[in-house]
Amino acid sequence: MSNESDAFDDVGPIDYLVVEYPGSRPTGKALPYLVDLVDRGLIRILDLVFVRKDPDGSVAAVELANLVQDENPDLTVFEGASSGLLGQDDVEEAGAVIGPGSTAAIVMYENLWAAPLAGALRRSGARLVAAGRIPGPDLIAALDSVEAAASGTRP
Repeated sequence: MSNESDAFDDVGPIDYLVVEYPGSRPTGKALPYLVDLVDRGLIRILDLVFVRKDPDGSVAAVELANLVQDENPDLTVFEGASSGLLGQDDVEEAGAVIGPGSTAAIVMYENLWAAPLAGALRRSGARLVAAGRIPGPDLIAALDSVEAAASGTRP
């Protein structure tokens, strides 16, 4: 008999993003890329929540239906993308990092591409002891610094 944790052996790492649309509403221009990642089986959307921070600083979740207008028709593909894992505390945390008058999307997703590796590691007795992410601009700055050091110039 397998135990309950066996059901999660092949779960990939779970990540989240908070993407701010300063002073505006999402345009939907990036959505085809998100849909492509889902369609290719690279990620699975667990939750998608939109957050609005009013000019007075108050923060609230925004119903997807309120964002779906003529300029955002592709948002409808994400209706029902809710596992219930993101809650009001997550909305408040996202609201703390976005500017007044802005809208943000909180996307929680499973990295399906990594699930087989993660499962194999767990089954072999390995355990994750650290994880992190390096933002693209930080990587570029570090590479520029390494290049400058190698050439004897300053970045």
